[in-house]
Amino acid sequence: MSAPSQSGGVPITSHRQLVEYFENSCKPPQQWRLGTEHEKFVFDRATLRPLPFDGEQGIEAFLTAMTRFGWQPLQEQGRTVALKHGRCHVTLEPGGQLELAGAPVKTIHESCAEVQTHLRQVKEIGAEMNVGLIGLGFQPKWTRADCPWMPKQRYDIMRAYMPKVGSLGLDMMLRTSTVQVNIDYGSEADMIQKLRVGLALQPIATALFANSPFTEGEPNGFLSYRSHIWTDTDPDRTGMLNWAFDDDMGFERYVEYALDVPMYFVYRDGKYINAAGQSFRDFLGGKLPALPGERPLMSDWDDHLTTLFPEVRLKRFMEMRGTDGGPWRRLCALPALWAGLCYDSTALDEAWQLCRDFTNEERDYLRAQAPRHGLATEFRNGTVQDLAREVVAIARCGLARRTHFDAEGRDEVMFLDQLEEIAESGRTPAEVLLEHYHHDWKGNIDPVFREFAY
Repeated sequence: MSAPSQSGGVPITSHRQLVEYFENSCKPPQQWRLGTEHEKFVFDRATLRPLPFDGEQGIEAFLTAMTRFGWQPLQEQGRTVALKHGRCHVTLEPGGQLELAGAPVKTIHESCAEVQTHLRQVKEIGAEMNVGLIGLGFQPKWTRADCPWMPKQRYDIMRAYMPKVGSLGLDMMLRTSTVQVNIDYGSEADMIQKLRVGLALQPIATALFANSPFTEGEPNGFLSYRSHIWTDTDPDRTGMLNWAFDDDMGFERYVEYALDVPMYFVYRDGKYINAAGQSFRDFLGGKLPALPGERPLMSDWDDHLTTLFPEVRLKRFMEMRGTDGGPWRRLCALPALWAGLCYDSTALDEAWQLCRDFTNEERDYLRAQAPRHGLATEFRNGTVQDLAREVVAIARCGLARRTHFDAEGRDEVMFLDQLEEIAESGRTPAEVLLEHYHHDWKGNIDPVFREFAY
């Protein structure tokens, strides 16, 4: 989830301002950056239970301990619920999942260094508190009732609203963990091509990173249960956006989509005002029941866009959202994959040629089946594994053409090595976990917390 809201910005007096919000976010290629966000579960090493917010071994104490590294606490109602360091944030998901929202950086080398620094810090605190952290797409052991709720007002609003629109929304909030990358766009046409490639190929990324095969200590029948959960969370704000492949796609069309998504809240004077189910269109007209007579600020539009959850989300940048959390080595692979595909024009064109003739039905099929079957998902005359090989190969060439080297003279291509191994073997991370579960662990889920913790 996003860092704490801040009300402000210019008043919105016309529909045109909403379109300009995206137009003014376009950047020339030399200014393109990428930002990696990753979540992980935090648990008591003695009991393997998730940490509560309060207490000497709680989430707030963990955040407070991290201030020794220069992080500044961000508070809500007197409680530390996030941290800030430059343009980086550490935030909390509803069930206490700890997220690093990285700064916009130019290269994968910088992004990976940022992740490594963060993980060194949290491991140091964890060792002192007897706390572990693990990257998986779904909480493998505990029930929904076992998970704590973080004391954030926006989560209280979402918690009450989610059961009205889907059966798995609370699981999404409490028990999922993801890694995503944020990328820039240069123009409306560039945005359209990246959005379409991102949507069409997101199931391939889901399969490559699939890492959530357990629910409450047992196999759940999926390789990425986290991805499946989004199919029954809230149909108004999730999905594959098939209309994005229509001829009239553009910033205006995305604005219309966003305006049709019901609101969650409005942030004013340090408080979240419940506007769940209400219309941003009414807000534009000064007719929002939660704030009668008041019109939105640009910060309200910012906030509203963070409450949309499609497979690819458009804001001042574009978010690729389709993958499970995982071990730190694989966290660097996701920005490498999408930078390789989207930040080299030849690679982007090749990726589009690969998927441009997918039909709406085929994209929906891949979205539904990849979480269950991963790389073995049948598609046309082959499998998703065949697509994955092509996608990773295109990304490798794209990264090579970027010619960004580290201090040792290595380019960014090395960050795709793990994905290439997965694509060539056809074995997803989830299938590796299942093999351990059925053989080494003899049907006991607990060893995952020891063997796969950071």
